[in-house]
Amino acid sequence: MGIFVGTCALVILLSAFNGLENWVVSLYNSFDPDIRIEARDQKFFTEKDLSKTRVMQIAGVARVMPVLEENGLLTYRDAQYVCTIKGVGPELMEMSGLDTMMVDGDFKLWLGNAPAALVGSGVAYTLSLSLGDLSEPIDIFVPKANASFSLNPAEAFYTGSIRPAGIFEIQPEFDMRYVLVPFDYARALFHRENEFSSLEIQVKPGADPDKVMEDIQALAGPGFVLKNRFQQHELLYKIINAEKWGVFLILAFILLIAIFNVTGSLTMLIVDKSRDIRTLQSLGADWGTIRGIFFAEGMLISLIGMLAGLVVGLMVVYMQAKFQLVLINGEDAYPVLVKGADLFYIAATVLSIGALAAWFPASRTLNKRRLASLSPLQR
Repeated sequence: MGIFVGTCALVILLSAFNGLENWVVSLYNSFDPDIRIEARDQKFFTEKDLSKTRVMQIAGVARVMPVLEENGLLTYRDAQYVCTIKGVGPELMEMSGLDTMMVDGDFKLWLGNAPAALVGSGVAYTLSLSLGDLSEPIDIFVPKANASFSLNPAEAFYTGSIRPAGIFEIQPEFDMRYVLVPFDYARALFHRENEFSSLEIQVKPGADPDKVMEDIQALAGPGFVLKNRFQQHELLYKIINAEKWGVFLILAFILLIAIFNVTGSLTMLIVDKSRDIRTLQSLGADWGTIRGIFFAEGMLISLIGMLAGLVVGLMVVYMQAKFQLVLINGEDAYPVLVKGADLFYIAATVLSIGALAAWFPASRTLNKRRLASLSPLQR
């Protein structure tokens, strides 16, 4: 029962961490590109530094979207907020899943011939933004490069105004930070002609992202840094994995204690079966055969407990995925995902500890009894 409960808990908890990681990845995937290219030592670069057209010609590249980012101050009525203004191209409509994350308004960057903004829900909340108020646009102030201190905003900032078209909600890191505007509008607002802050790339279905990254890196040279989805949020994924394997080690330690109960049980069994051992010896069994019998029994205990724990754990995970037994926020089910590698690690851990726990009484205890049965001269 101890082995069964420990194995079952490992299956459920590792599946829960896998589901959480997959859920977080899906949220980030709606905003992040497959690959992002940035200049290594400067904030902006030009078409001459890295040609968008040449990147598009690399096998496996589906789309390339130029991006222009700059921090700015937003004002709306009496509210103010500092955020990142991100200029994006029309490729955003095809490259991202942001349309599924809209909580108000429309997924548009243009309202007729006028540029429009997609605003993060945290930014919209801070500004008390109203999409229905057509008379009140968002005013944007962007610091001029190398501008000296001045009390006159016209001398220190580039200014512009834009109407909001929609509000998106992904998670706080994005919702509190970003306002998306058309790329041409951002280029005119920032006065950054023929410059990019990054290129965002979508990889074709079936293409190898690592191979595509290698080809782009060879084209771009050492002056550019390429990041895949995981590298764009490396710390977050490391924290999730560290928590997952931390839980695995803690449960493995508890499982170690449970499995070593087998050692005590087998030791008592050896004492209890003393007459049977002598009978087997009389029938011609040597100490190696007797040792193998008790070792096999210890392994069977571990194997049966492990298999039962795997089956029940998988059943619980399946029921959670099918019937949504546990909810996160009263509406969304806690995500779960089973990985074959985790099941292998669980089985290997249980059987390894079980073999050690079975070997100790089968070898050490029986060896002491064998020595005790020998005459002083035989010893």
